[in-house]
Amino acid sequence: MPRPSAPKQRQRSQQRREPKLSREMPAAIARAHERFLRIARSLPGTELSTSYGTPSIKVSGKLLSRWRTEAEGALAIRCDFLDRQILLQVQPEVFFLTEHYRDYPMILMRMEKASSKTMLDVLDRAWRLLAPARLLKERDAPGVPRGKVP
Repeated sequence: MPRPSAPKQRQRSQQRREPKLSREMPAAIARAHERFLRIARSLPGTELSTSYGTPSIKVSGKLLSRWRTEAEGALAIRCDFLDRQILLQVQPEVFFLTEHYRDYPMILMRMEKASSKTMLDVLDRAWRLLAPARLLKERDAPGVPRGKVP
């Protein structure tokens, strides 16, 4: 039997990589996740991927965020420990932790309760923790629009 051509293999591989959220997901959470993905994909070097079988965003192969099925409606996103403490105190209705993430530089976000501005701020900080120097330089170049939600 002949092997599939390379473009078909790539196409199948990409189809497998584009994970879907559960069909039982509440509409408000699904809409918030779509908004999050639009913002995340507007950052240089980001890509859709999977992590532990759930939808994720990576920057240069490094995990930026992942959908957390164990905490329905929450997204785990990279965050340094100082920012995490501030977010937990300032917006406890949006951000929380589980014991699993206590010693790991991530925070859990209730997507449907996060404003677009909050998503953009948290995403930008997470992206800056992971992006290589060339992408940071590209993003910080004069004339590059920042702070707008796509």
